[in-house]
Amino acid sequence: MPAAKIPRGFDVAAGAAYLARRDRKLARWMGRIEPPDYNFRAAFQPVDVLARSILHQQLSGKVVRVIEARVEALMPHGHKLTARGIGAVTDDALRTAGVSRNKIAALRDLAAKARTGIVPTPARIDRMGDQELVDCLTQVRGIGRWTVEMMLMFRLGRPDVLPVDDLGVRKGAQLVHGFDAPPTPSVLREFGARWAPYRTLAGFYLWRVVDVAGAAPAR
Repeated sequence: MPAAKIPRGFDVAAGAAYLARRDRKLARWMGRIEPPDYNFRAAFQPVDVLARSILHQQLSGKVVRVIEARVEALMPHGHKLTARGIGAVTDDALRTAGVSRNKIAALRDLAAKARTGIVPTPARIDRMGDQELVDCLTQVRGIGRWTVEMMLMFRLGRPDVLPVDDLGVRKGAQLVHGFDAPPTPSVLREFGARWAPYRTLAGFYLWRVVDVAGAAPAR
């Protein structure tokens, strides 16, 4: 029997109320921040999202936008990065577009694993658990746990994902709870258990805490 489809998104208002009860220090910051508003129902292609994640690695915003546009222009059918499109483009063309050799190898591996079914289709993704998706997609060269967690949070709206390796989330936790330094991933994993089953929402707020704190005038 096939697995049931997992709904995308969650009740943000219910999640915020829950977090406010569980963490009063976070609640004080939440009162200053607009609740997150993401379209979790928007269609996306996993290969396109993962290919762009590979292109973005270790590059600044302006540079990566130029490279991304050049790679899009190489695709035979529109601007989506597909397994077929990646397979049709030569290494020389990708190098001319500014893609490094390591990233070309990662794109080739992504395309190959999409063709063999290791990278799941959107319909299959909606029936896979969080850890199952992490285990599946991290088989692709250049794709780590953090990249999959971003897909789980921003694309699929899974409610209970806490990216403990993300420095922004760790800095947010430091600001909210007055740690001397950003907590280590292992410490944040244990500490963040209080936010379950809405750890995704806690992560959204912790990112915004860093933004708000950075925009506030120094005292």
